[in-house]
Amino acid sequence: MLSALARPASAALRRSFSTSAQNNAKVAVLGASGGIGQPLSLLLKNSPLVSRLTLYDIAHTPGVAADLSHIETRATVKGYLGPEQLPDCLKGCDVVVIPAGVPRKPGMTRDDLFNTNATIVATLTAACAQHCPEAMICIIANPGLDPARVSVPVIGGHAGKTIIPLVSQCTPKVDFPQDQLTTLIGRIQEAGTEVVKAKAGAGSATLSMAYAGARFVFSLVDAMNGKEGVVECSFVKSQETDCPYFSTPLLLGKKGIEKNLGIGKISPFEEKMIAEAIPELKASIKKGEEFVKSMK
Repeated sequence: MLSALARPASAALRRSFSTSAQNNAKVAVLGASGGIGQPLSLLLKNSPLVSRLTLYDIAHTPGVAADLSHIETRATVKGYLGPEQLPDCLKGCDVVVIPAGVPRKPGMTRDDLFNTNATIVATLTAACAQHCPEAMICIIANPGLDPARVSVPVIGGHAGKTIIPLVSQCTPKVDFPQDQLTTLIGRIQEAGTEVVKAKAGAGSATLSMAYAGARFVFSLVDAMNGKEGVVECSFVKSQETDCPYFSTPLLLGKKGIEKNLGIGKISPFEEKMIAEAIPELKASIKKGEEFVKSMK
């Protein structure tokens, strides 16, 4: 029997295996009851790539899971509640996406939330290391024409001037007068704050963040299934600048990051933005590293 299985498979068998592999991702959402977590879970439940969806939070997850279970897609859904149920939520997962955290309110900076949200993420990632060490972990943090056809690499960090859209690398190519470019970049950098103000205390940017999280998970699962040429920007350990961590386009593959594609050719204006962002980004990274050291 083993020797028979070792022989070259027929085309039909290969197609069958390929299809089942691509439709079998086991995904966990940690923070599934929140403003990002609920719509993110909905988007994941709707995908044929996902066969099992486990939801974790400190409140309401059984209800969220029960609600999602009525959607007629193949993914099974189960909700897990509280730290004692977290291990069962994580076991066997291929991908864990973490939108968990406390949302910003008007007048609050991202720095105000750092200790609270960093503690939440640190605790959850430690649990992932213990209960699903092989899983890919996606942590959601702040990052014209037909939007579906536009791609603009956003490099650097996740707040204010550390968010650096490389408009010079936009596809399809665009060209703006300097005053319009400055206004556009400023709006991109403050997009999260714009939503916080517009919601007037009722929440922060959650729906768009949920979409971004779902898109990243789908790209990652596609790459893990063997799709080639999958590229997404993400904030990772890096040697592209003086900062030990920096967001750049990444080529994703079966084992996660296949290759860091780096910054590439940029304009003098973008070089200046990077230079101005690095001190602030270094300070944020140092704060994060010191926080991790304090937890040991």
